[in-house]
Amino acid sequence: MNKINITWKQVFSKLSQIDFSGSIVYGIPKGGMILAGFLKHAKITHLPDEANIILDDIIDSGKTMDMYQKKYPGKKYFALIDKINNKEDVILFKNCWIVFPWEKEHPNGEETVEQNIIRQLQFIGEDVTREGLIDTPSRVIKSWKKLYEGYSKKPEDVLTTFSADGYDQIILLKDIELYSTCEHHMIPFFGKAHIAYLPDPKGKIVGISKLARLLEIYARRLQIQERLGEQITLALMEHLQPLGAACIIEAQHLCMKARGVEKQNSIMVTSSMKGVFMDNPSAKQELLQLIKG
Repeated sequence: MNKINITWKQVFSKLSQIDFSGSIVYGIPKGGMILAGFLKHAKITHLPDEANIILDDIIDSGKTMDMYQKKYPGKKYFALIDKINNKEDVILFKNCWIVFPWEKEHPNGEETVEQNIIRQLQFIGEDVTREGLIDTPSRVIKSWKKLYEGYSKKPEDVLTTFSADGYDQIILLKDIELYSTCEHHMIPFFGKAHIAYLPDPKGKIVGISKLARLLEIYARRLQIQERLGEQITLALMEHLQPLGAACIIEAQHLCMKARGVEKQNSIMVTSSMKGVFMDNPSAKQELLQLIKG
């Protein structure tokens, strides 16, 4: 994800676009509170019931805004950056991690992320001052850089192609170890993937290790298993233009093993078939036989 550092100049420019004169403003902790401190012609209150304007630093998912508007109907809600309602902000900041100037204790804003992790640890009942947890927030951030590194990569970065030189048989890389994170509960799922394609004899092939790297690009993101397979086959069809592509995934999901229905031996199998693997039964059967060995 791209990171954008907001300057103090941008902050004051944005604030100047709204006339707060005579208003009673409540700033949402902590960014909204900081912004409220710069308002010269408004009364600041620490009680949202007293306010007629609720001030926030950013509207991202919109959940905070929805919560306050539901609890305090009729009050105006203003955010310095609005990724939902402001078209300019949507264009400039969509899918970006915003770092405000008051968060620059850390050059990339990780200080704020660490504080959020600390709050999560406190929420589940932990003592964040005990020895084993003191460095946990920074370790979590470090682990995320690996677990979610797929967001910073694209298929074209790894799919170096070569001439097929007339080769017209199935190419399969099977039993590729798979580790990903379910987007519904942010709990891991893991297993193996089988990725195959049938090249156009006059077209392109790709180094076999690149199929595993392609899997890593999409697996190292928040995912659902069904979409993961589709993304892989669509990328192969786009960049190699083969006669067909396939991805079969067999995975266990901790959201089923450790919570929910708590079924320990269940394995989810999904398949994504494109081209001849979808349209030609014999090609599909040959692929399945190769996977079974």
